[in-house]
Amino acid sequence: MAMPWLGVTGLVLLGYLLGSIPFGLWLVRAVRGVDIRRYGSGNIGTTNVLRVAGPRLAAAVLLADAAKGALPVMLARAVGPGEVAAVLAGVAAMAGHSWSIWLAGHGGKGVATGLGVLLGLDVRVALAAFAVWLAVVAASRYSSLGSMAAAVSVPLWMALWHAPPAHLAFGVAAALVVLVRHRSNVGRLLRGEELPITLRIDPRRE
Repeated sequence: MAMPWLGVTGLVLLGYLLGSIPFGLWLVRAVRGVDIRRYGSGNIGTTNVLRVAGPRLAAAVLLADAAKGALPVMLARAVGPGEVAAVLAGVAAMAGHSWSIWLAGHGGKGVATGLGVLLGLDVRVALAAFAVWLAVVAASRYSSLGSMAAAVSVPLWMALWHAPPAHLAFGVAAALVVLVRHRSNVGRLLRGEELPITLRIDPRRE
């Protein structure tokens, strides 16, 4: 049966629009009254929210960003156009988070949203990648290093567990997106200027 391309296009568009919602920016602005892009690393993701607004708001942003990755995948599976459509919707959500329509093409690193996509596709791989992130962060205190290591591990875990070709393609694409979005972090790591995950910044004092 031919894939319903109109339905797939709608799922991809929905994935992008959901992914574009900048929860980190909007929630910190609503709760703390500041623009998170002016503090810490300037990123709108969970780690910088933790630095600027504390663990509760960071947890809310993590859940929201992961949900906007998982929902398009779950919806694609529910309406039934196939696993390729689920992967495309997930990639679109990551793209939306990284290049948001609400932020003039700017956005986050795509890590939490990518985790949500993985949870929708294969919980085993999501948990294994999260374990890699935890191990690297525990050893280095750098979330960016943990994120890159976790992203690179995703296609490796998928290959190990004989994931479907569409999933493996997502793993490679997601790893590339995360690595590209962390280019500036690599430079700061090499210069010894990267902010550790434990650093707390109080916007009211700046």
